[in-house]
Amino acid sequence: MTQPHAPSTEPVTASTPLSLARLALAALVAVAVIATLIDTASRSPINPFNFFGYFTIQSNIAIGVVWLIAAIQGLRGDSTGRALSLARGLTTSYILIVGIVYAVLLAPLGAAGGVPLPWANTILHVVTPIAGALDWVLAPDRRPLRWRLLALVLAYPTVWLTVVLIRGATDGWVPYPFLHPDQGYGTIAVVCAGIAVTVLVVGALVFWISQRTVRSQVLRGALGRSAATTS
Repeated sequence: MTQPHAPSTEPVTASTPLSLARLALAALVAVAVIATLIDTASRSPINPFNFFGYFTIQSNIAIGVVWLIAAIQGLRGDSTGRALSLARGLTTSYILIVGIVYAVLLAPLGAAGGVPLPWANTILHVVTPIAGALDWVLAPDRRPLRWRLLALVLAYPTVWLTVVLIRGATDGWVPYPFLHPDQGYGTIAVVCAGIAVTVLVVGALVFWISQRTVRSQVLRGALGRSAATTS
């Protein structure tokens, strides 16, 4: 009796519909960011360091670029490499943070907690976090992320927070009210610690999910080999 082959842990190539969906999401992010930029510029001069200093804007641009690259690779028939899988995992973690922070801290502030355009605000704070979660959970073209790389998820938020705190202490600009120096640095330290813990927890969940498909394949393969042996 021929023994069944062990299941492959190599990622499959993204299907054309999936690649087109990612392309559409990348375009949606671009439209929302550009429309917000134009709307802001129509009311006051734009300071690019302020406009692009928001974690929401940066994270949406980052995952939009990753979706675009993944879409192009999928349409070309290329499988996802480790670097792109890691980039997808990290940007998915960040866009989930955007959704969580918006729901918990910013949405209760009303218009002051989002971008000026209501439809763009919905896209950047609600649609992309949900799309990021669904893409990561359901799309098959990913490699399992190695746990030893989990600390990388803290790199970008740490740099972002450092720049924000320096700006808050010097020119007084902060992107979100809970990081303003008027809150007191003790409170800000607690907020930063909470952000770090949240990033690690969300990142760990993303890393864990990345390994579920492969482990399920290995388990099914082991059960199949066991059944073949006993038959």
